[in-house]
Amino acid sequence: MDAVTDATPEEMKSFLIKADYTFAKMGSIKYKNENGVKFDITTLRLETGYKDSRHPSHVQFVKNPKIDVNRRDFTINGLYLNKNLDVIDYVNGVKDIDSKIIRMIGNPDVRLKEDPLRIIRAIRFAIDLDFEIDEELEKSIINNVKLLEKLNIDKIKQDLAKIKSNNIERKNYLLDKFGITKIL
Repeated sequence: MDAVTDATPEEMKSFLIKADYTFAKMGSIKYKNENGVKFDITTLRLETGYKDSRHPSHVQFVKNPKIDVNRRDFTINGLYLNKNLDVIDYVNGVKDIDSKIIRMIGNPDVRLKEDPLRIIRAIRFAIDLDFEIDEELEKSIINNVKLLEKLNIDKIKQDLAKIKSNNIERKNYLLDKFGITKIL
């Protein structure tokens, strides 16, 4: 399960004592509650400078989800809940869920160059959710699929292994359509 907070990792240490703070510098901690439910908790943040095609060079913690949303990958992942459990949607994510569309937040070419693994994530979500990939994102995936060659092949395989759908035809179709099969 994923969660975001405006609490910094240092602040979380005061109330989440048994958490894994290995990636606290990036604003990310792992926590398992007493029922065994695992959470990835990320501090709202602003990221800049993706020098290794995966990780930002600079992270600045922020208090405003309106700033944080711009670093998120897809509109369906740019939804927030406030303390009253009201959905906050700055990027039309609810509309895209209703329309069954995977759409990138911001310019897809820029976002895929920041982190090429987003190509695999888009395909994985399209398969698992039975959604279509937005036309602009689709073109960008085709134009940028070679960026995957910069990544560790095991990281790509790990992400593909997260596919939960049993729809092998759709999986093979999308992996072939975007040239992922050749890269693997």
